[in-house]
Amino acid sequence: MSPKIVVAGSSNTDMICRVPHIPKPGETVLGGDFFVVQGGKGANQAVAAARAGGNVTFIACVGDDLFGRQALESYKSDRIDTSCIEITSGVPTGVALINVADSGENSIAVAPGANARLTPEIIDHYRNIIAGADMVLVQLEIPIETVYRIIRIAWSAGVPVVLNPAPAATIDREILSMLTLVTPNEHEALLLAGTGMDGCSVSTLADRIQDIGAGSVVITTGSEGAFFRQGSLEGHVAGIPVTAVDTTAAGDTFNGYLVVELARGKSLAEAIQVANKAAALSVTRMGAQPSIPWLNELTEL
Repeated sequence: MSPKIVVAGSSNTDMICRVPHIPKPGETVLGGDFFVVQGGKGANQAVAAARAGGNVTFIACVGDDLFGRQALESYKSDRIDTSCIEITSGVPTGVALINVADSGENSIAVAPGANARLTPEIIDHYRNIIAGADMVLVQLEIPIETVYRIIRIAWSAGVPVVLNPAPAATIDREILSMLTLVTPNEHEALLLAGTGMDGCSVSTLADRIQDIGAGSVVITTGSEGAFFRQGSLEGHVAGIPVTAVDTTAAGDTFNGYLVVELARGKSLAEAIQVANKAAALSVTRMGAQPSIPWLNELTEL
């Protein structure tokens, strides 16, 4: 089964430098290898969903430049439908500057470029595409009003919609109530939960996020795995021990695989188990999209 997945979000070109440690303010660190690869949270999640076996349509904006053309060719090679990607003149494709430490940790600075041109009006052109999906996945590297328009269209059409609230931001309660699932990490969950929640357990954070509107909640906890709350059911799916070399796109890999497994009818716990495997395998490899595994590779773990 190849479920129809619509992913809307950012498309970036990642410029990656390996460094011994993440530079402190004012510090210059002599790095090692340098890579230029495809990235962006939206694009990473679209690629992950495609490699998980989904029939993926990606809604995005890229510049009319070399990076934009390279991105389109890369998505096509992953059998992603690129017909909803707008090519914007006069503004460059988004770029991310990434330092990856020997520990696998990273620091990222993003110049949004064309991603900021993905407006609600553009989304309206693809209303039928969104309404015809089995599941919609969106993140927050595009304008927030655009995210809200996508969610409203999906909700009105009865299409399950998943929000990965990254980078961290507060979300309108009405919008939260339209979400089938929200997938923050611990920092993002704390912001969603609101004031007075510092020091709370992930269970308490999930409970609070549900109370203010979200249907179900998955809080990712890095190498420890993921905690979930669905109705009154909650649980923790343990992570898979691996030696990390680059954590870039681990969360995106998790989300892309998660929505495909859910769209196939898997339970939330079952979907998380598959998504955990994919994310764990991704951190053993360098780069964003180059690190995302294909479904048949998950047997390695």
